[in-house]
Amino acid sequence: MDPVPLDSTLLLWVLYVPEERRLRLKFRSGEIYDYSAVPQRIYQALLDAESKGRYFNHYIRDAYPTQPLRTDSAT
Repeated sequence: MDPVPLDSTLLLWVLYVPEERRLRLKFRSGEIYDYSAVPQRIYQALLDAESKGRYFNHYIRDAYPTQPLRTDSAT
């Protein structure tokens, strides 16, 4: 499964693993986070959102268990 590029000033790409209900996001800052127990409808709504960053901040950021993976300066 490949990451899906996002048209966003906050997020670079998203990867969703439905079997694990895991959402992985890479931020333009280089940070990568895994969010667990994320329903597929939330992933789809993120893809469909006019503002990906606003959707993330409102519906994902503080709503699911989060695991930071790494930070780098490359996007």
